[in-house]
Amino acid sequence: MADTFTVALVQMKCDPDPEPNLAKAEAAIREAAQRGAQIVCLPELFTGPYFCQKENAATFDLAEPIPGPSSDRLGRAAKANNVVVVGSLFERRMAGVYHNTATVHDADGSFLGMYRKMHIPDDPLYYEKYYFTPGDLGFKVFATKYAKVGTLICWDQWYPEAARLTALQGAEVLFYPTAIGWHPKEKAEYGEAQHSAWETSMRAHAIANGVYVGGVNRIGHELPPDNDPTSGLEFWGGSFVSDPFGRLLQKAATAKEEILVQTCDRKVMEDVRRNWPFFRDRRIDFYGNLTKRVID
Repeated sequence: MADTFTVALVQMKCDPDPEPNLAKAEAAIREAAQRGAQIVCLPELFTGPYFCQKENAATFDLAEPIPGPSSDRLGRAAKANNVVVVGSLFERRMAGVYHNTATVHDADGSFLGMYRKMHIPDDPLYYEKYYFTPGDLGFKVFATKYAKVGTLICWDQWYPEAARLTALQGAEVLFYPTAIGWHPKEKAEYGEAQHSAWETSMRAHAIANGVYVGGVNRIGHELPPDNDPTSGLEFWGGSFVSDPFGRLLQKAATAKEEILVQTCDRKVMEDVRRNWPFFRDRRIDFYGNLTKRVID
């Protein structure tokens, strides 16, 4: 296997209708491949607006099976450009069971599998527990043509256990398709700290596990169903690639569509893990209490 692999993160604004978003994703995959990318990751639920701002049973109509029309298009884009594609879709598993799901297609277009979001939030304007059944596939790593890819999704990014269990399966890069932003009324007071915590958390996962990390966010101010301009979510972009030492290799702006293309060096992973041998020094004989909700 080559000493390097090249990833691309697609930071985009999402249209109300699926077709323009799918077309934009296909164009971005093509551009990323032309710029040398081998693995391309799209943002969370990129086919439309972030619909979890309100609970509405009619929204379940947006879900689709996997494999299905959108995942098939991602597979064709992967094959046409000889790249691995990590997508993020609203999955209809059966009536009443829906998931927030990452898909992975290899460079020949074949469907390698999917990861269903494990940690589901329930916060103001992030009412995901209403829509998504927690994932039941466990933490996943996909052996693609170019690298071993771990896929986690948004709220998963706050959990060190998720990153660790994925890295222990051999992941060389952790991708976090994401839809995260500010409540406009809170931005002035908490915005900077919120963004910093988000980025710091994922960079810490890179350090603790000796892996590359790609956080892939959307941009744009998406209004709630009542179109109150002082409400909704202002997605903060800021997509980035971190190396295994936690260094920012690339970072996108907060309000601009961008495609970040970054080459990742396996020798850096080897060097970091040799000098910071966290996996060697883990005391797995004393971690049993991690499976408890609270240690009473």
